[in-house]
Amino acid sequence: MISAVVLVKNEEENIIRCLKSLAWCDEVIVIDDYSEEETEERIKNYGLRIKNKKIKIYKRKLNGDFAGQRNYGLSKTSGEWVLFVDADEVVTGQLKNEIQSKLKDEHSLNKYYGFYIKRRDYFLGKWLKYGETGRIKLLRLARADAGRWEGRVHEVWNVKGRTGELINPLHHFPHKNISSFLQKINYYTDLVVQCWKEEGKKMHFWEVIFYPSGKFIQNYIIRLGLLDGTAGLIMAFMMSFHSYLSRAKFYLSKNG
Repeated sequence: MISAVVLVKNEEENIIRCLKSLAWCDEVIVIDDYSEEETEERIKNYGLRIKNKKIKIYKRKLNGDFAGQRNYGLSKTSGEWVLFVDADEVVTGQLKNEIQSKLKDEHSLNKYYGFYIKRRDYFLGKWLKYGETGRIKLLRLARADAGRWEGRVHEVWNVKGRTGELINPLHHFPHKNISSFLQKINYYTDLVVQCWKEEGKKMHFWEVIFYPSGKFIQNYIIRLGLLDGTAGLIMAFMMSFHSYLSRAKFYLSKNG
Protein backbone atom coordinates (compact mmCIF):
# COMPACT_ATOMS: atom_id res chain seq x y z
CA MET A 1 0.00 0.00 0.00
CA ILE A 2 1.27 3.47 -0.88
CA SER A 3 0.19 6.75 0.68
CA ALA A 4 0.78 10.18 -0.87
CA VAL A 5 1.24 13.33 1.22
CA VAL A 6 0.62 16.80 -0.22
CA LEU A 7 1.32 20.08 1.61
CA VAL A 8 -0.89 22.96 0.50
CA LYS A 9 -1.31 26.67 1.13
CA ASN A 10 -3.48 28.69 -1.26
CA GLU A 11 -3.00 26.24 -4.14
CA GLU A 12 -6.39 26.43 -5.82
CA GLU A 13 -4.80 26.76 -9.27
CA ASN A 14 -2.58 23.70 -8.88
CA ILE A 15 -4.20 21.26 -6.48
CA ILE A 16 -6.58 19.39 -8.81
CA ARG A 17 -3.86 18.76 -11.39
CA CYS A 18 -1.70 17.37 -8.58
CA LEU A 19 -4.47 15.19 -7.11
CA LYS A 20 -5.38 13.74 -10.51
CA SER A 21 -1.81 12.56 -10.88
CA LEU A 22 -2.11 10.74 -7.52
CA ALA A 23 -5.41 8.96 -8.20
CA TRP A 24 -3.57 5.62 -8.40
CA CYS A 25 -2.31 5.86 -4.79
CA ASP A 26 -4.11 3.91 -2.08
CA GLU A 27 -4.41 6.97 0.13
CA VAL A 28 -3.88 10.72 -0.28
CA ILE A 29 -3.19 12.87 2.78
CA VAL A 30 -3.51 16.65 2.33
CA ILE A 31 -2.02 18.92 5.00
CA ASP A 32 -3.56 22.36 4.60
CA ASP A 33 -1.88 25.39 6.17
CA TYR A 34 -5.27 27.12 6.57
CA SER A 35 -5.58 28.22 2.94
CA GLU A 36 -7.37 31.50 2.40
CA GLU A 37 -8.46 30.64 -1.13
CA GLU A 38 -10.81 27.89 -2.36
CA THR A 39 -8.18 25.17 -2.04
CA GLU A 40 -10.04 23.02 0.48
CA GLU A 41 -13.36 23.34 -1.37
CA ARG A 42 -11.77 22.24 -4.61
CA ILE A 43 -10.19 19.23 -2.92
CA LYS A 44 -13.52 18.18 -1.40
CA ASN A 45 -15.41 18.70 -4.67
CA TYR A 46 -12.84 16.66 -6.55
CA GLY A 47 -13.13 13.85 -4.00
CA LEU A 48 -16.91 13.83 -4.30
CA ARG A 49 -16.80 13.90 -8.09
CA ILE A 50 -14.65 10.80 -8.33
CA LYS A 51 -16.23 9.20 -5.23
CA ASN A 52 -12.74 9.04 -3.79
CA LYS A 53 -12.78 8.42 -0.04
CA LYS A 54 -9.00 8.10 0.00
CA ILE A 55 -8.43 11.88 0.20
CA LYS A 56 -8.08 13.02 3.81
CA ILE A 57 -7.62 16.69 4.70
CA TYR A 58 -5.91 17.84 7.90
CA LYS A 59 -5.44 21.46 8.89
CA ARG A 60 -2.21 22.47 10.59
CA LYS A 61 -0.25 25.71 10.80
CA LEU A 62 3.11 25.52 9.05
CA ASN A 63 4.75 28.04 11.38
CA GLY A 64 7.79 28.22 9.12
CA ASP A 65 8.68 24.56 9.77
CA PHE A 66 8.43 22.44 6.63
CA ALA A 67 10.01 19.37 8.23
CA GLY A 68 7.49 19.51 11.05
CA GLN A 69 4.63 19.76 8.56
CA ARG A 70 5.90 16.80 6.54
CA ASN A 71 6.44 14.70 9.66
CA TYR A 72 2.88 15.49 10.71
CA GLY A 73 1.67 14.28 7.32
CA LEU A 74 3.83 11.18 7.64
CA SER A 75 2.20 10.39 10.99
CA LYS A 76 -1.25 10.39 9.35
CA THR A 77 -0.41 7.81 6.67
CA SER A 78 -1.31 4.13 6.82
CA GLY A 79 0.68 2.87 3.83
CA GLU A 80 3.92 0.92 4.03
CA TRP A 81 5.43 3.32 1.49
CA VAL A 82 4.93 7.10 1.37
CA LEU A 83 5.29 9.47 -1.57
CA PHE A 84 5.64 13.21 -0.87
CA VAL A 85 4.44 15.52 -3.63
CA ASP A 86 4.01 19.30 -3.50
CA ALA A 87 0.83 20.90 -4.80
CA ASP A 88 2.67 22.41 -7.78
CA GLU A 89 4.11 19.04 -8.83
CA VAL A 90 2.68 16.28 -11.01
CA VAL A 91 3.44 12.55 -11.06
CA THR A 92 3.56 11.59 -14.73
CA GLY A 93 2.22 8.30 -16.06
CA GLN A 94 5.78 7.10 -16.63
CA LEU A 95 6.81 7.90 -13.07
CA LYS A 96 3.67 6.24 -11.70
CA ASN A 97 4.44 3.06 -13.65
CA GLU A 98 8.04 3.07 -12.47
CA ILE A 99 7.04 3.49 -8.82
CA GLN A 100 4.46 0.71 -9.05
CA SER A 101 7.00 -1.54 -10.73
CA LYS A 102 9.61 -0.88 -8.04
CA LEU A 103 7.17 -1.56 -5.23
CA LYS A 104 6.20 -4.90 -6.81
CA ASP A 105 9.80 -6.00 -7.31
CA GLU A 106 10.96 -8.15 -4.40
CA HIS A 107 14.60 -7.35 -5.16
CA SER A 108 13.98 -3.60 -4.85
CA LEU A 109 11.85 -4.01 -1.75
CA ASN A 110 14.56 -6.02 -0.02
CA LYS A 111 17.37 -3.72 -1.15
CA TYR A 112 16.07 -0.15 -0.77
CA TYR A 113 14.43 1.92 1.95
CA GLY A 114 13.84 4.96 -0.23
CA PHE A 115 14.23 6.46 -3.70
CA TYR A 116 15.42 9.79 -5.04
CA ILE A 117 13.31 11.33 -7.77
CA LYS A 118 14.53 13.86 -10.32
CA ARG A 119 12.45 16.99 -10.80
CA ARG A 120 11.90 18.79 -14.07
CA ASP A 121 10.87 22.47 -13.92
CA TYR A 122 8.50 24.22 -16.32
CA PHE A 123 9.19 27.95 -16.26
CA LEU A 124 8.01 30.76 -18.55
CA GLY A 125 6.74 28.29 -21.15
CA LYS A 126 9.88 26.14 -21.24
CA TRP A 127 11.11 22.91 -19.69
CA LEU A 128 14.44 23.74 -18.05
CA LYS A 129 17.26 21.26 -18.70
CA TYR A 130 20.24 23.10 -17.23
CA GLY A 131 21.24 25.39 -14.38
CA GLU A 132 20.44 24.72 -10.74
CA THR A 133 16.97 23.31 -11.34
CA GLY A 134 18.25 20.92 -14.01
CA ARG A 135 20.23 18.95 -11.42
CA ILE A 136 17.66 18.52 -8.65
CA LYS A 137 17.09 15.09 -7.10
CA LEU A 138 14.81 14.76 -4.09
CA LEU A 139 14.24 11.88 -1.70
CA ARG A 140 10.45 11.73 -1.90
CA LEU A 141 9.56 8.02 -1.85
CA ALA A 142 10.43 5.85 1.13
CA ARG A 143 9.19 3.35 3.65
CA ALA A 144 6.94 5.04 6.20
CA ASP A 145 9.12 3.91 9.11
CA ALA A 146 12.50 4.57 7.46
CA GLY A 147 13.16 8.02 8.89
CA ARG A 148 11.98 11.56 9.56
CA TRP A 149 12.21 14.94 7.88
CA GLU A 150 14.79 17.41 9.19
CA GLY A 151 15.36 21.13 8.62
CA ARG A 152 12.77 23.88 8.88
CA VAL A 153 13.60 25.22 5.40
CA HIS A 154 15.07 23.21 2.48
CA GLU A 155 14.09 20.17 4.51
CA VAL A 156 15.40 16.67 3.78
CA TRP A 157 14.03 13.20 4.51
CA ASN A 158 16.69 11.47 6.63
CA VAL A 159 16.08 7.85 5.67
CA LYS A 160 17.99 5.17 7.55
CA GLY A 161 19.00 2.61 4.98
CA ARG A 162 20.07 2.21 1.39
CA THR A 163 18.45 4.46 -1.22
CA GLY A 164 18.08 4.17 -4.98
CA GLU A 165 17.14 6.56 -7.77
CA LEU A 166 14.21 6.52 -10.17
CA ILE A 167 14.62 7.35 -13.86
CA ASN A 168 11.43 9.29 -14.58
CA PRO A 169 11.06 12.82 -13.12
CA LEU A 170 8.40 14.70 -11.26
CA HIS A 171 7.01 17.59 -13.29
CA HIS A 172 7.21 20.88 -11.41
CA PHE A 173 5.22 24.05 -12.20
CA PRO A 174 6.63 26.42 -9.56
CA HIS A 175 6.02 29.99 -10.75
CA LYS A 176 3.21 31.17 -13.00
CA ASN A 177 4.91 34.57 -13.44
CA ILE A 178 7.76 36.74 -12.19
CA SER A 179 5.56 38.41 -9.58
CA SER A 180 4.69 35.13 -7.87
CA PHE A 181 8.37 34.11 -8.04
CA LEU A 182 9.39 37.30 -6.21
CA GLN A 183 6.74 36.74 -3.56
CA LYS A 184 8.06 33.24 -2.90
CA ILE A 185 11.63 34.49 -2.73
CA ASN A 186 10.66 37.14 -0.16
CA TYR A 187 8.80 34.53 1.91
CA TYR A 188 11.49 31.86 1.83
CA THR A 189 14.34 34.26 2.55
CA ASP A 190 12.54 35.37 5.71
CA LEU A 191 12.45 31.74 6.84
CA VAL A 192 16.11 31.19 5.93
CA VAL A 193 17.16 34.25 7.92
CA GLN A 194 15.24 33.04 10.96
CA CYS A 195 16.95 29.64 10.74
CA TRP A 196 20.37 31.26 10.45
CA LYS A 197 19.68 33.32 13.55
CA GLU A 198 18.67 30.23 15.51
CA GLU A 199 21.82 28.43 14.33
CA GLY A 200 24.02 31.36 15.41
CA LYS A 201 25.37 31.86 11.91
CA LYS A 202 27.98 34.57 11.35
CA MET A 203 28.35 36.50 8.11
CA HIS A 204 30.84 38.96 6.64
CA PHE A 205 29.75 41.82 4.41
CA TRP A 206 31.69 40.46 1.45
CA GLU A 207 29.40 37.39 1.37
CA VAL A 208 26.42 39.65 0.63
CA ILE A 209 28.16 40.95 -2.50
CA PHE A 210 30.20 38.07 -3.88
CA TYR A 211 28.22 34.93 -3.03
CA PRO A 212 25.18 35.86 -5.17
CA SER A 213 27.46 36.80 -8.08
CA GLY A 214 29.21 33.45 -7.82
CA LYS A 215 25.88 31.67 -7.75
CA PHE A 216 24.78 33.38 -10.96
CA ILE A 217 28.02 32.43 -12.73
CA GLN A 218 27.71 28.86 -11.50
CA ASN A 219 24.12 28.41 -12.67
CA TYR A 220 24.22 30.39 -15.89
CA ILE A 221 27.74 29.61 -17.15
CA ILE A 222 29.16 26.55 -15.43
CA ARG A 223 25.88 24.62 -15.27
CA LEU A 224 24.93 25.86 -18.76
CA GLY A 225 21.75 27.68 -17.80
CA LEU A 226 22.39 29.87 -20.85
CA LEU A 227 21.27 26.94 -23.04
CA ASP A 228 17.76 27.34 -21.63
CA GLY A 229 17.47 30.73 -23.32
CA THR A 230 15.59 33.61 -21.71
CA ALA A 231 13.97 31.34 -19.13
CA GLY A 232 17.40 30.08 -18.10
CA LEU A 233 18.74 33.62 -17.77
CA ILE A 234 15.84 34.75 -15.60
CA MET A 235 16.00 31.62 -13.46
CA ALA A 236 19.73 32.08 -12.86
CA PHE A 237 19.19 35.72 -11.95
CA MET A 238 16.31 34.92 -9.59
CA MET A 239 18.26 32.22 -7.78
CA SER A 240 21.13 34.68 -7.42
CA PHE A 241 18.71 37.28 -6.09
CA HIS A 242 17.44 34.69 -3.58
CA SER A 243 21.00 34.32 -2.30
CA TYR A 244 21.49 38.07 -2.15
CA LEU A 245 18.22 38.84 -0.39
CA SER A 246 18.65 36.20 2.31
CA ARG A 247 22.18 37.40 3.08
CA ALA A 248 21.27 41.08 2.93
CA LYS A 249 18.33 40.57 5.29
CA PHE A 250 20.47 38.56 7.68
CA TYR A 251 23.37 41.01 7.64
CA LEU A 252 21.11 44.02 8.23
CA SER A 253 19.30 42.25 11.06
CA LYS A 254 22.64 41.78 12.78
CA ASN A 255 24.32 45.04 11.88
CA GLY A 256 21.51 47.44 10.95
